[in-house]
Amino acid sequence: MENERKKEHLENFLKSNFKSSNLLENVYIEHYALTDLNFDEIDTSVDFLGKKLSFPLLINAITGGAESSYDINEDLARLCKHFNIAFESGSQKVALQDEELVESFTVINDILDNKDVIISNLSALSSLEDAKRAVEMLKSDAISLHLNPAQEIVQFEGDRNFSGILKNIENIVKNLDVPVIIKETGCGISKKTCEKLLNIGVKYIDISGFGGTNFIEIENLRRTDLDFTNIYGWGIPTAKCIIDCRKVSNDFTLIGSGGLKTGEDVAKAIILGSDMTAIAGEVLRFLVHGGYKVAEDYLKSLIYQTKMTMLLLGAKNIKELKKVKYKTFGKLKDILNY
Repeated sequence: MENERKKEHLENFLKSNFKSSNLLENVYIEHYALTDLNFDEIDTSVDFLGKKLSFPLLINAITGGAESSYDINEDLARLCKHFNIAFESGSQKVALQDEELVESFTVINDILDNKDVIISNLSALSSLEDAKRAVEMLKSDAISLHLNPAQEIVQFEGDRNFSGILKNIENIVKNLDVPVIIKETGCGISKKTCEKLLNIGVKYIDISGFGGTNFIEIENLRRTDLDFTNIYGWGIPTAKCIIDCRKVSNDFTLIGSGGLKTGEDVAKAIILGSDMTAIAGEVLRFLVHGGYKVAEDYLKSLIYQTKMTMLLLGAKNIKELKKVKYKTFGKLKDILNY
């Protein structure tokens, strides 16, 4: 059953241990000793989907439908409310198929309201009608359509036919009443993919690069018949995705995600070209293993670290942070020439 698969996803995520790099460590930013900023006046606010957030971050819930999802989504929504950051649901496919699972998603509406940013989530293979239902279910400001061919092909019961996916996305973008975000799920958005998405009218892209949650590993842990450990390293590192996609155009909202863990990671993602950032796995680990207060402390530390990095770079707001110069080296520099 679909809800059993979601339960296994959560369990396997917490068991996953493949070590990978998003290559943000191959980005050099230089300390500015003559910073003349007041830490308390550093402004991390951004406008996103027509609303003002206190920090350029959205939390990807990545879960829903499993028994434990209700409490997790409730706590994630509380965190988003507390810090005034955006909430993105896990895939709502299970709730569209089984009404009994709807509540594990709609629990967020008891906490978040029309002042908050709520984003629905479905596969990019979903129909326009399902996209409308998913948005209506959560009273969302936007919907995120995920691209996950690598995950699907490893998943025993996953999709095998991706024919017409670009036309399907275009149809939803043109006929849905809310903005559409296109996101990967850990393997990254290439320059070529970005160009094709922009050409059909997509204005929001979450690059979700390699280096974070590894759904190939998560699905492989469910398999006993075939082994896919040799492709755990498949994907485009986050840092390369951000740089490549931003070079394509400045006329879209780029969400940088994929293995972001620290405030320096967030700052680097923005310096490379992101307008927003997203985190899923790191928050979920703190929440599941430590509870709400531990997850809250993690996000508090993340925001403090980001402001600290901005102070040490002489950037008083996100607009100035985007202008900070950087250099690439090592593997990242090598593959940027690809």
